[in-house]
Amino acid sequence: MNPIRTYYVDQSRRYAEAVVQLRRRNRLFVAGELLTFILFLALIALSTVAAGGRWILLPAVGVLSAYICIRMMDVRNDRRIRSMEDLQSVYDHETSYLDGDFTPFDGGAQYLDPHHAFTYDLDIFGRDSLFQRMNRTITTGGSDRLASCLSFRRIHYQPENIRAFAEDELWRARFMSIGQRRRIDSSGIYRVLTAASDVAVPRWFAAPLTKAAAIMLIVGLLAAVVLAAEGTISVNIPIVWAIVQFFAVYSLTSKALRQISKIMEGLHGQMQQYIRMIRLCTEKEHVPAGLQPAFDALREARISFERMEQVIDGLDRRGNVMGLFLMDTFLLGDLFLIRRFIRWQQAYIDKIGGWIEIVSDVDALVSMGTFRYNEPATTEAEIVSGDTVIYEAEGLCHPFLGDKAVRNDFGISDRHFYIITGANMAGKSTFLRSVGVNYVLALNGMPVFARRLRVSRFRLFSSMRTNDDLSRGISYFNAELLRLKQLIDFCEAPSAEAQDLPSTHTLIILDEILKGTNSLDKLNGSRLFLDAISRLPVSGIVATHDLELSKMSERDSLRFHNFCFEIELGDRVTYSYRITPGVARNQNATFLLKGILAGR
Repeated sequence: MNPIRTYYVDQSRRYAEAVVQLRRRNRLFVAGELLTFILFLALIALSTVAAGGRWILLPAVGVLSAYICIRMMDVRNDRRIRSMEDLQSVYDHETSYLDGDFTPFDGGAQYLDPHHAFTYDLDIFGRDSLFQRMNRTITTGGSDRLASCLSFRRIHYQPENIRAFAEDELWRARFMSIGQRRRIDSSGIYRVLTAASDVAVPRWFAAPLTKAAAIMLIVGLLAAVVLAAEGTISVNIPIVWAIVQFFAVYSLTSKALRQISKIMEGLHGQMQQYIRMIRLCTEKEHVPAGLQPAFDALREARISFERMEQVIDGLDRRGNVMGLFLMDTFLLGDLFLIRRFIRWQQAYIDKIGGWIEIVSDVDALVSMGTFRYNEPATTEAEIVSGDTVIYEAEGLCHPFLGDKAVRNDFGISDRHFYIITGANMAGKSTFLRSVGVNYVLALNGMPVFARRLRVSRFRLFSSMRTNDDLSRGISYFNAELLRLKQLIDFCEAPSAEAQDLPSTHTLIILDEILKGTNSLDKLNGSRLFLDAISRLPVSGIVATHDLELSKMSERDSLRFHNFCFEIELGDRVTYSYRITPGVARNQNATFLLKGILAGR
């Protein structure tokens, strides 16, 4: 039994039991609210008919206070129920992951790009992809950041940070629970908050003189009410004052508040999630040294977002007409709401983008840390310096195969080419993807599926899964040619496609060059292509069924090497899935077809 799976199941059961208990408590709170409310109404009714009934008002106030307290406890209990349910969901999803079910996680279909240098061929994005196995992001910014790392558009080699997040399992679970019900739109929050800087609010609202005048008006009106109650002045004075004050505040602030409300519309729920996430980051006890400045910045971000939430709460409360009248009349609420907004604008607007970037980084690191935690049998790659291709693997296997994977040792030297032959289904394509996917993991500081992996930082390009496009009049063969042209351009000009790597050397991974033409033409074209590409700073692995292509080693034995995945033919086909030096001797297409025809 997998101990990690056992732990996840136990945690899920623990939170499920907590939810049951909290729901029982919830029913008691509902009953208490109903009873206290009925009792309050009964006491009020009794005070109106009983002699000396005003003395009954005191216990009525006590009962009302009890109702308010029970109601507050009920609200807190509801929050705890949602929190426990979300944590249970986190552990249920992680259990599904270990059981081979990745459907709870987004596969990143929006990042699929058949023209990317390698992500389409290596199953980085899409259904059952590396991204789907790894992705636990709760913000769109975190998802984009993880995708940019896996596609080499923005590489963050940070194994020590990933290790630290992997070890803090309880904190990661709390973090992921925040996004269980709804993903946070990072770009939407950034767009709204930056648009808030364009709101044209008269600056006199924020002036010290305005604040002083507002306080004098508030004190003056309250004093007038007290004097009118004592009979010192006419009651008409505070009434007229209140009416004039309300309409003056409302007319002066309504235009600016309409603009602010229009921008902030629909942001409240997202903002609450975002604040919970930032607050959790500021409460993290063990922060990796390299991330300490970023987490320190989030403390200021927490203050900023909490103040913005206060503004949004104030805007929401304006929907209560009676509350609006009382607040604007006696406390000049809308005026002070605008003042809070202006102060927020002046203090924080230029820092929003940087904070959202930090949160996106943390979100991506949570996914990477969870992936590392879930795969304890992996190891950390060794990254070496240099501008050449270095790839030394021991016990390499494909991340998607689990315990049934066959491990292989393999090494790639700079500007060397490896021709790999073998029968259908012998393991050639899977091995090629193993080389590529583990390199993607290694360069981002994530665990690799090998007993040992030593690599340098080089660029990567693959051509394994070419598709035609009949809507654009592109045949399969034409698509192959276009892909090979893209490969040559990529290798000749490092800026041809964005990869966040300083190296000018490239590893190319090819599965069957020129499949869309006849055998002789394919062989001659493949030789021509390999001769041309070998003049560039390129290393390559080429899988092929064409045994004649292996004779490239006879022309240049120093740089072209033959490896194969051999099979054994007997009563049935035996696959070893092990790579060995040499050229494959056995093929299986005719053998398998005979079996099909014999069974007719």
